[in-house]
Amino acid sequence: MTPDGYALKIFNNEKKCKKEYHILKSVEKSNFFPKVIKYSGRCILREYVGGMKIKKYIEKNGLSEKLSLNLINLIEEFKKLGFKRLDMRGEHIFVQEDESIKVIDPRKSFTKEVLIPHGIIKVVDKTGELDKFVKILVIYRPDLAISWQNGINR
Repeated sequence: MTPDGYALKIFNNEKKCKKEYHILKSVEKSNFFPKVIKYSGRCILREYVGGMKIKKYIEKNGLSEKLSLNLINLIEEFKKLGFKRLDMRGEHIFVQEDESIKVIDPRKSFTKEVLIPHGIIKVVDKTGELDKFVKILVIYRPDLAISWQNGINR
């Protein structure tokens, strides 16, 4: 973190840095992603994302209906943004104090096709909260419950 509260990410590869910059710029209107401040060569300066990694947050606080709906809305946001990859590693999902979600490192979002959020489902399952998540999914988005069924029944 920089003295003024931003995150400075330094890449080994300039091409990967540029790709991530373009992804973050393309989603800058979304509340789920940090805003990019500056990009140069192998460095991106962006908003700092605090909070707690999702697995740790759920282990500590449980999975609320609000957080479940925010996860569902995150996946729907991926679709609206034109992502081909509707999944994200749990390590890259941070829960804020108000249970809103921020995502860092949106790699391969437009190139790798993944239609079921396996990583998110896996994290929720590891915390023992998958049944609760599925119940909320069925109530609010039965269409997604059906389309994600293969990912849930792994």
